[in-house]
Amino acid sequence: MKITSWNVNGIRAVLQKDFFQWLKQDNPDILCIQETKAFETQVPAELSYMMQDYVRIWHAGQKPGYAGVATFVKKSLNLLSSTSHFESIEHFHEDGRVVETKFPEFTLLNIYFPNGWEKADGTEMLTYKLEFYHHFLHYIDALRAKGEKVIVCGDFNICHKEIDIARPKENEHSIWFLPIERAEMDKMASHGYVDVFRALNPELRDHYTWWSYRAGARPRNVWWRLDYFWVSDDILSDVQSIYHQTDVMWSDHCPVSLVLK
Repeated sequence: MKITSWNVNGIRAVLQKDFFQWLKQDNPDILCIQETKAFETQVPAELSYMMQDYVRIWHAGQKPGYAGVATFVKKSLNLLSSTSHFESIEHFHEDGRVVETKFPEFTLLNIYFPNGWEKADGTEMLTYKLEFYHHFLHYIDALRAKGEKVIVCGDFNICHKEIDIARPKENEHSIWFLPIERAEMDKMASHGYVDVFRALNPELRDHYTWWSYRAGARPRNVWWRLDYFWVSDDILSDVQSIYHQTDVMWSDHCPVSLVLK
């Protein structure tokens, strides 16, 4: 089984490029996208036609052109249930950040985590981001307490370790790499969750998933690893591989694919 996660930075924009050709080649069993930046009614009908083999779960939130996530599941899979928010936590629902899908083998959460920068009105978002992480960890711990195996994918908007960023010293006071943010991932690890890419590639450097559009960052491969698959430790043995599709250029993020045995 292949699960591909991708922050598309606007679904309507990538649909104008070679998205469907890429989809045919990648052929994921489950596709999780973040930052759709569109209500479901704004998406061209071509998407439904080209992805008719998939069940679509869309969570756009309330603000036009902002955030949004969607999960596409092949109809051949045994999808037990789906929801577009943390159950019983309505506080974060309005932004369109979460799609949860349940299968017999695991529960999958597709999440676009808050970035921590200021909102357009000047409101700071770091507090909101840390609160989101707190509730998120509590929520997935509750799933595990019920005996569920958990996979979380998406844009986490945090660079965890110095190895995950091209310029750690220059960015030690930057949002996405603040110690208080990175500590949230330390908590995840201490609760029994595993960063799959780093677990399989503990010393691998210069592998990133987000590049600024400025200053030719992508050709020089200078930037950050913000997109992850984290799993409960009881799933790690089922992982066959994980890889970054750095040749896919239509967003400032690249797709990340997890292959399960």
